[in-house]
Amino acid sequence: MNARTNEIAQLLAQLATLITVEQQPIPEIPAQRAMPERVLLTVAEAAERLGIGKTKTYALVKSGEIESVLIGRLRRVHVDAITAYADRLVAEQNTRPNAA
Repeated sequence: MNARTNEIAQLLAQLATLITVEQQPIPEIPAQRAMPERVLLTVAEAAERLGIGKTKTYALVKSGEIESVLIGRLRRVHVDAITAYADRLVAEQNTRPNAA
């Protein structure tokens, strides 16, 4: 029984050590620098921002209603082009007489 008592005493000592280690303040990890918001989006990302489908967005890009740029073989849409398109839609609807 004495050996068992020694084993329990050792386990309790280890537990006490672990508890004191856990109570020590955890060193702060420096915050990672946030990435700046992207200004050039894929057509799929532009579609998501507009809340419309990718196929419709590709058609709008192809027709020139939404301006885009080519970077190599990659088609990208500037966030300002999305805003400009949305603003034009609102302006057009505000100038048209109501059909209702």
